Amino acid sequence: MGMKTKDRRLHRLAALLLAGMWATWAPPVSAAENPYAVEDFRHVPKFDAHIHANTADAAFLELARAENFELLTINVDYPDFPPIDDQARFGRDLARQEPARFHHATTFSMQGWGTAGWAAGVEKRLRDAVAQGAVAVKIWKNVGMEARDGQGHLVMIDDPGFDPVVAAIRSLGVVLIGHQGEPHNCWQPLDKMTTANDRAYFEAHPQYHMYLHPDQPSYEDQMAARDGFLDRNPKLDFVGAHLASLEWSIDHLAAFLDRYPDAHVDMAARMTQIQYQSLREPEKVRAFFIKYQDRILYGSDLTLNPGTDPAAFKKEALDFWKSDWIYMATAESQRIQDLDANVPGLALPRPVISKIWNDNARRVFLRR
Repeated sequence: MGMKTKDRRLHRLAALLLAGMWATWAPPVSAAENPYAVEDFRHVPKFDAHIHANTADAAFLELARAENFELLTINVDYPDFPPIDDQARFGRDLARQEPARFHHATTFSMQGWGTAGWAAGVEKRLRDAVAQGAVAVKIWKNVGMEARDGQGHLVMIDDPGFDPVVAAIRSLGVVLIGHQGEPHNCWQPLDKMTTANDRAYFEAHPQYHMYLHPDQPSYEDQMAARDGFLDRNPKLDFVGAHLASLEWSIDHLAAFLDRYPDAHVDMAARMTQIQYQSLREPEKVRAFFIKYQDRILYGSDLTLNPGTDPAAFKKEALDFWKSDWIYMATAESQRIQDLDANVPGLALPRPVISKIWNDNARRVFLRR
């Protein structure tokens, strides 16, 4: 038997043992907490603070109406998405159809970075976007991973060249959503990654799989740059997208939230990494959510791109939302394919669910 095959079998055995241990755990729920049930999903007001509505199709909005959601679509300067001007138009148009339910966040291009008019152009773009209803600004992982200055050096988020942009965001009174770095798995070989969804993404996007690019900044470099940026900009309204790329360790995530008391994080596309930790320390994970209930925003990263079948998308999105709801809000067990394990829910108290799944996003982005 080759070592790689043996390692995989040992990993599989360990996963099965952990799954069996987890199956015997039940959340320490008191009668007074009265956690939600699966069937409560549709009736409870909810807010998905991280989606991408990249088409004029109203499927997202229709689903939100049916399932009692508010939505925040986030523009991203991502090659797999439509151009950012098109994304902005889709967000504005959907928000105009139902402004109480649909909201949008703008972004900006790094093209022209370092030239005399770049910062002024970005500031004008942001002012125009906020005047048309944008509630936040997104800065994406291309900063730190792709964008380069005139000398060919990667531009990191703590570069002083962003100071005029931050000043504009402060003056506009909106939130900065930051996606810096990637999941910790990004710096691991595929067979060492902890979740199947990360393996699938980085296998399909090798340009972002930093294990294959050892000449690029390390995970620690990315986190240090992001923290340096926040140190440069105290009291900035900041949301760390994707659990601030600290999804792999609730200890590190807690330390980040303690260090930056004005920061929040969204959970978009990182639920399986939290569930991975639940398999080992369920009480600790549950206690984390309770302790930081005011700082965490539910987000899915669900994406509707041009050409997607609306009916198929609605089913997939609803299944995704319900799975996350079952895990966080109920004590029900479900099979998580990305972990190859049965994962019972945390049955978080109703007030905690209300904050994470609704109230925090309304307070942070809408000031309500």
